[in-house]
Amino acid sequence: MTMQHIRIAIIGGGLAGLVAAWRLQQQGMRDVVLFEARATVGGRILSVDAHGSAVDTALPALDRFDLGPSWFWPAMQPRLDQLVTELGLERLAQFEDGDLMVERAARQPPQRMRGYASDPPSMRLAGGTGALVAALRTRLDDAVVQVGQTVRQLRREADHVELTVDDTAGIATVWRAEQVLLALPPRLVATRVQFDPPLPPELARRWQGTPTWMAPHAKYVAIYDTPFWRERGLSGGARSGAGPMGEIHDISMPGGHAALFGFLGVPAQVRHQVSNEALRMHCRAQLVRLFGERAGAPVGDALKDWANDPLTATDEDQDAAGHHAAAPPSSADNGAWQARLIGIGSEWSPQFPGYLAGAVDAAERGLRQIRRDNDRSGKDVAS
Repeated sequence: MTMQHIRIAIIGGGLAGLVAAWRLQQQGMRDVVLFEARATVGGRILSVDAHGSAVDTALPALDRFDLGPSWFWPAMQPRLDQLVTELGLERLAQFEDGDLMVERAARQPPQRMRGYASDPPSMRLAGGTGALVAALRTRLDDAVVQVGQTVRQLRREADHVELTVDDTAGIATVWRAEQVLLALPPRLVATRVQFDPPLPPELARRWQGTPTWMAPHAKYVAIYDTPFWRERGLSGGARSGAGPMGEIHDISMPGGHAALFGFLGVPAQVRHQVSNEALRMHCRAQLVRLFGERAGAPVGDALKDWANDPLTATDEDQDAAGHHAAAPPSSADNGAWQARLIGIGSEWSPQFPGYLAGAVDAAERGLRQIRRDNDRSGKDVAS
């Protein structure tokens, strides 16, 4: 078993982890490593191509469609909007022109109703939310990002933290870091990472009790050559009490393919009894009811059930309602883990827990806390 030494370890390669790694790199710190258990970075930011096939979110492209977070609100989330500007990404206003389709209940024909615009306006990114991931990944030194690396244990030693990290073959490496940033959901940290000594009981309880946003959810996207529904004066938006999707939106990509995206309203425990293909078939049938026969023949479609993703959901998430929870404490205020461990995943954001903006907020808060801790110890963050 080999031993590696670094200044800061980041666990998790979603938006929070990437933002933290990039900001540290901008400050001149090169002694940082980010560990991501998945084969690629992005975390809950997940994109598919026009055929509905999963793609490496770290690779930029226009024709990408989200099965994770899709929107942000610049008027309410200025720090995220500033990051979008800093990275040179293109914003897209959510298409909402036209009428809305409504299904009030099963076996009742859908009704066409006057549409409405979101206030404040919802925005997307050209190339999907994965454009954020790609832009950050290309700015990071290759040595910083380690994919296919699962952190199993954190052990507190005299002047550092030892991380036991398994690769995809199960081969373990031990890393020594002065500080650790947890860019994962609190519940996932409490469930999947072993701490020696254990976390303070109240902190562990709070982390374990914080629901992971999106963990109980499933999302579906159907991709088409053209947004044919717009020819009929429809916005592509729909609300349904019949399901399986409760809410549908147009997420077409200007200059690329058209797409309809929906949130499944079927509970995770019920979805587990149905195959992915059967759920996709029911989603296509619903789109036909709402938008006509052409909706039943997409050039590609995909469904992501986040409740089935062990790197997102735990057993506790299977019956969860999927609401945004209040942020728990991000660090221990006493004991062995004080000033060594900081939670920066989106759920730790007091302002936007679970949102993209929350990932940016929590990451930046964590970096400010590192600087405060280092100031107290007389250590330079870039040393």
